[in-house]
Amino acid sequence: AAAGVASPADKERFICIYPAYLNNKKTIAEGRRIPIDKAVENPTSTEIQDVCAAVGFNVLLEKNKMYPREWNRDVQYRGRVRIQLKQDDGNPCLPQFPTRKSVMLYAAETIPKLKTRTQKMGGSDQSLQQGEGGKKGKGKKKK
Repeated sequence: AAAGVASPADKERFICIYPAYLNNKKTIAEGRRIPIDKAVENPTSTEIQDVCAAVGFNVLLEKNKMYPREWNRDVQYRGRVRIQLKQDDGNPCLPQFPTRKSVMLYAAETIPKLKTRTQKMGGSDQSLQQGEGGKKGKGKKKK
């Protein structure tokens, strides 16, 4: 821990957000942490990083971290975002985000508005899912 993330105080200031927390495809048991009607479809750690950095957070993307309950090892499910929630004195870095939950809700609300999302959803997302589905199917191992 070169950045000095070892001390408990630092742990407090930096929160970890895994994409699973915001994923409306997951149940609470699978790691979702916000209400399903506010959650996003398969968010990625990069998307979380983008929206949080855009609002002024100090953000660290840990690409190779995995959410422990995530069974899917695909790259798109990998990643964890560390966000500096509080300053050294314990005050929120951004007053509008006093809690980790407020950050998660903000990210989930903003990710669907990302350019990368809105462009993709140009057509019906049915075609999008089928395209992806084809790829996924082949990758799975046969029992």
